[in-house]
Amino acid sequence: MKNPRKHWIIASFAVSVILLIVKFYSYYITQSNAILTDALESIVNVVASGFAFYSIHLSSMPRDQNHPYGHGKIEFFSAGIEGVLIILAGIFIVYQSLYNFLFPAELKELPMGMVLVGVSGVANGLLGFMLLNKGRELESLTLEADGRHILTDAISSFVLILGVAVIYFTGFNVLDGVFSILFALYIIFNGYGLVRRSVAGLMDERNPSSVKTVVRLLNKYRKNNWIDIHNMRVQQYGADKHIDLHLTLPYYFELKNVHDEVEKVEDVLEDNLKGYVEVFVHADPCIPEKCCHYCQVSNCPVRQFPKSKRISWNVDNVSKNQKHYHEFTESI
Repeated sequence: MKNPRKHWIIASFAVSVILLIVKFYSYYITQSNAILTDALESIVNVVASGFAFYSIHLSSMPRDQNHPYGHGKIEFFSAGIEGVLIILAGIFIVYQSLYNFLFPAELKELPMGMVLVGVSGVANGLLGFMLLNKGRELESLTLEADGRHILTDAISSFVLILGVAVIYFTGFNVLDGVFSILFALYIIFNGYGLVRRSVAGLMDERNPSSVKTVVRLLNKYRKNNWIDIHNMRVQQYGADKHIDLHLTLPYYFELKNVHDEVEKVEDVLEDNLKGYVEVFVHADPCIPEKCCHYCQVSNCPVRQFPKSKRISWNVDNVSKNQKHYHEFTESI
C-alpha cells in the first residue's frame, strides 16, 4: 500500500475489533460495570478507526477545482468526531455507573476478567505508541489522535485492573461504580482535548510548532539578500502545508533578481518540509532610511546608514504584519 497512513489505520481498525470482542466477553463473564466502561470505549475505538480510515483516504486525494487547498482538513474533522464519541461514551458510563449504584449486579470471575483486560491493555499500549509515533512522523493528526486515544484506553485498562483487584480482595462491590465514574471523567477529559485541537485546526489557529520549524529552516538557509521576513502564516491541511510570507529585498533589484530570490525561499521550504508544501511569497522593497541599520547585504550601492545589528527571526516577529525596522527603533 503506497500510503503508509492507510496501512497503520487499517491495523488500528483490525486490532480494535478484536479487542472489542475480548472486552465484551470479559464483561459477560464478570458482570463488572468497570470492565463494561472499558468495553464501551472500545466501541468508540472501532467507530473512530473506521472514520479515520475514510478521512485519511479523502485527505490523500489531490486538490481539485472545488478544493484548491486539497482535502487535508478532513483530518481535523475526523479528530473532532473521535473526541465527541469519547465524550459521549464517558457520559454513558457515568449514567450506567449511577444506575448500578441503585441496582447493583453480582460480580463473578473477576480474575479471568482481569487477565483478559490486561492482555487487551498491552495490545492497545503497543498499537497506540506506534500510531502516535507514526502520526508525528507523517504529520497526520488522524493517526496521532487515534494513537493518543488508544494509549488512553490502554492506561485506563491497567488502572481498571488495579481497581478490579481491589474489589476482588476487599469485597466492596460498590467500588465498581466509583472506579467507573473516575474512568469516565478521565475519558471525557481526553475527548475534550481532541475536540479542542480539532477546532483549532479547522479555525486555522496558529500552531507554534509548525511555525517554529519553518523559522528554523529560514534561519539555517538565510541569505544576505533576505533583508526581512514578516507576516508569515502557516496553515496545516493534514500532512500538507500552505505558507504565506512577505520577503523584503533590496529595492533596486530587477524583476528577475526578485524572482530568483523568491524561488530560493520556496525551494528551502519545499525541499526540507514533509508532505506537500505550497509557498506564496510577497516581495517588498526595502526602505533605506529604516532598513539599512539591520540590512546584511554586503557592498550595497545605495546604503545610507551603517549596519549596526542583525535581527534574529523567531516565531513571534516573523508572524507580525510589519517590517522589523520597528524592533531597531524600539531598542535604541
